Amino acid sequence: MTPQPAGASLAEVLQAGGRSFSFELFPPKTDEGEQALWRTVRDLERLSPTFVSVTYGAGGSTRDRTVRITAEIAEQTSLLPVGHLTCVGASAEELAGVIREYGAAGVRNILALRGDPPGGPTADWTPHPHGLQHADELVALIRSLGDFTVGVAAFPDGHPASTDLDVDARVLAAKEQAGAGFAITQFFFRSRDYADLLRRAHAHGVTMPIIPGLMPVTNVAQITRFAELSGAAFPPELAARFEVVKDDEAAVRALGVEVAVDMANELLDMGAPGLHFYTLNRSTSTAQVYEALSLGSR
Repeated sequence: MTPQPAGASLAEVLQAGGRSFSFELFPPKTDEGEQALWRTVRDLERLSPTFVSVTYGAGGSTRDRTVRITAEIAEQTSLLPVGHLTCVGASAEELAGVIREYGAAGVRNILALRGDPPGGPTADWTPHPHGLQHADELVALIRSLGDFTVGVAAFPDGHPASTDLDVDARVLAAKEQAGAGFAITQFFFRSRDYADLLRRAHAHGVTMPIIPGLMPVTNVAQITRFAELSGAAFPPELAARFEVVKDDEAAVRALGVEVAVDMANELLDMGAPGLHFYTLNRSTSTAQVYEALSLGSR
């Protein structure tokens, strides 16, 4: 799929067919980190992804930098940017202000998330007294403020605070009913979990494209911690393969690429509308996966 102009509707792009290939970046907290981010952006730009998304720090902690970087990607690169927005720590009026900032910068695609509470994904959720309770309310707010395409999150292994996968599917359906046009999943490690998510979602009437999210393993301790925080299941058989090479950084990265390529091929063969990679602001492993998949010829 070819790069899209900054104002393109991602939902329309996905519905037009073809395979989407995208990256998720996070805004660094320092100027030095931002310089490194831009090097990654330029490295990824040469791969002509369908879009890139820029995350929104916990509690809105990176709000200004997130909006600015997303706007600069729209203005200074050939990439289609997707901005993030969460309900955490903000009133509805403040959220509306951020949405208008995105719109003024020409960013027309926004990923609407409830967000994690300050205590982490499994902590009790307490909304801002003048804020929003759930992501579907944020979807509706964004759609009410302009010609935005809104994406949402989906959870193959279940939301960290949820004990019922069927409830998760109903929540996803509610987000679509509120106006969401596509979904991106949390990262996961078994293709069958994506297939099961699709089955549950479709049973509840979800028709929007659901893009699977992948995170190539580059650091065993880090990925284990991320999996615990996100609720993603890190399969014992996969953990055992990485345990053998955990002290060899190059071998870990090589195995991470191999595993990601195998899983990506399985997902694409299942009919996934594309792949979304959580890059941790590093391009090397993602580029290797891309090249191994020959996505440009699919």
